[in-house]
Amino acid sequence: MRIFGITIPDNKQLRYGMTVLYGIGLARAEKIATQAGVDPFKKTKDVTEAEEKKLRDIIEKMTLEGDLKRAISQNVKRLIDIDSYRGGRHSRKLPSRGQRTKTNSRTRRGNKRMTMGSGKK
Repeated sequence: MRIFGITIPDNKQLRYGMTVLYGIGLARAEKIATQAGVDPFKKTKDVTEAEEKKLRDIIEKMTLEGDLKRAISQNVKRLIDIDSYRGGRHSRKLPSRGQRTKTNSRTRRGNKRMTMGSGKK
């Protein structure tokens, strides 16, 4: 089964297989399956052609993959351009949702130590 040029794995349950697409998580995958009238616990290889067509019709109406990534990057660029607080945090590669940065935030800032005497000999 291919959607948006991405192959959904055959040996997984439908709800887990659909999460391969960017923009579809577990909850959204189950919602799509129930909307199409397909059992979300069914393996992808057991889905019939008619069910696959229903799933594809529902999924193709959504903003996913490249379009979604483009929309997100445009939203971030807009925040940076209007010089908002969140935009400044994005441009400085710091957490933008109020998290502390004295400790933690290693994912966002990278694993660089900025404490006293961390790099001096």
